[in-house]
Parts: sequence; C-alpha cells; structure tokens
Amino acid sequence: MSEEVKYVIKVGDKEIEINEDTLKIIWEYIHTPMSLEELAQKLGLDSWDEAYEFIKKIPAWIMWTPPSMWKYRVKWIMKKEEKT
Repeated sequence: MSEEVKYVIKVGDKEIEINEDTLKIIWEYIHTPMSLEELAQKLGLDSWDEAYEFIKKIPAWIMWTPPSMWKYRVKWIMKKEEKT
C-alpha cells in the first residue's frame, strides 16, 4: 500500500499544504481582484512578500487544478507512480 501524497510549498520557515481549502484560496486569488496582502492573510503568512514567494513556487498544474478535482488528481498521480 502506498501512503497518501501530500504537496507542501515551503515559504521561509513555513510550510503550506496544498489541499482543497488552499486551492479555493488560490482560485479566488487568480479569478478575483485580490491583493497579495489579502492572500497572505488568508494563507496565514506574515506579509505580501511571503505570498509572492508562495505564488512563484507553486507549480502551474497545481494552481490551475479546480479545488473540486484535487482529490481525483492526487489519486491519479498515486496510481501513475504505482505503475512505475
């Protein structure tokens, strides 16, 4: 059996786990006029600098995955890795 895959983005000394809730915040940031300050606040970061670093580090395929599809995407990746 394989264990559950978790995606984490490190920003400074913080780790932000990518999950459905985090993706909802990212999608809100992408699709609405949200400032980096507001993004930092919603993600529990200290400043807009950290929010900017987070956005730079997150892979595009994760950023554009709809929150409702996240669980299925992770399962698909796990199955793909089991075959290799």
